[in-house]
Amino acid sequence: MTIQQLLKTAPVTTLLLASFIGLFVMQLVTGVDANNPSTESLLNWGANALPYTMQEQPWRLVSSAFLHIGLMHLLFNGFAMYFFGQIAEPMFGSAKFLALFLLAAIGGNLLNNYVTWQSIIEGTGQPGLSAGASGGIMGIGAALLIAALFKISVNGMVLNLKSLIFIMGINLVYGFAVPGIDNAGHIGGAITGLVIALAFAIGYRQRLAVAMQNVASEQAQRLQPYQTNYSYSTHDNSSYNSQYSGQYREQHDNQGRYDANSIDQSPHLDANSTEQDTAVANNETNTSDIYADSVNTINSPLNNGTVHNSIEPEALKKPSVIWQLLPWLAMLLISIGFVWWWQDIHQQLLQVLKAIE
Repeated sequence: MTIQQLLKTAPVTTLLLASFIGLFVMQLVTGVDANNPSTESLLNWGANALPYTMQEQPWRLVSSAFLHIGLMHLLFNGFAMYFFGQIAEPMFGSAKFLALFLLAAIGGNLLNNYVTWQSIIEGTGQPGLSAGASGGIMGIGAALLIAALFKISVNGMVLNLKSLIFIMGINLVYGFAVPGIDNAGHIGGAITGLVIALAFAIGYRQRLAVAMQNVASEQAQRLQPYQTNYSYSTHDNSSYNSQYSGQYREQHDNQGRYDANSIDQSPHLDANSTEQDTAVANNETNTSDIYADSVNTINSPLNNGTVHNSIEPEALKKPSVIWQLLPWLAMLLISIGFVWWWQDIHQQLLQVLKAIE
């Protein structure tokens, strides 16, 4: 993927990579060693260090995520950001992706400081410093892991869960096996990314369920028979009835003429039989009139253009706003929790310093 394509697909990822490289170049210009930068230079450029971060410089929780300790550290994190970012940013959106990276980086640095502080209290450790985007990148990787677990697609493609587990496992094992790696930062970033991604996945599932219901409703409406309007007017009924009655009477008249000829030609028929035939003819005529009246009676409810079989289309459902805001609410709660966590360690540190004095 070219730089232009990456900038179009994942602009925040491109800017993060540019900031990593730009900050490293600025360090080199000011005389910082490219492979073994000194502790003093790293502190000057914003590394995370408990005595500074947990007292008056909490901004180091963020600045240290853009600072790298040597060229190899930059290349490793840069490649991981490029690999994860071009997938995660289109999935979560640029704003959520940036917030995810920053909160995961802060969560990793806070856990690092907490572990360091606990080891100092127990007398088994000492203050150190940490830097790098590893915590934020591990948070992005953990978020992609949740996305693969919930089968969230990216441009129609579902992530490979086994591959992501393998990559995340290698990073964690590497952190435990190699000395000097901020494994607490990795774990803290991964946990933060998991929580944020869970909120995103739950909201995504709820919105997807509503969308599928709407699609099913639209398909059901398309499969219904076409609406038919049955319109009957009084004029049509009259013409139909008169035509039918006329045809019936015409047949009766022909039958009557046939009967009359039969009477004339048959010398054995008497007057009584003639009267019976006349009664039958009158009866048939009345029957036709009754049938015509019955047609009018049956069709009367359908007169004046009455419409039948009309079905109102169901209104499409909209997903609740809470599901769209759920990731932001989760990140807000996490931010509040981080502030409280920093305040707690900060107060403990101040109490110990006062006790020493």
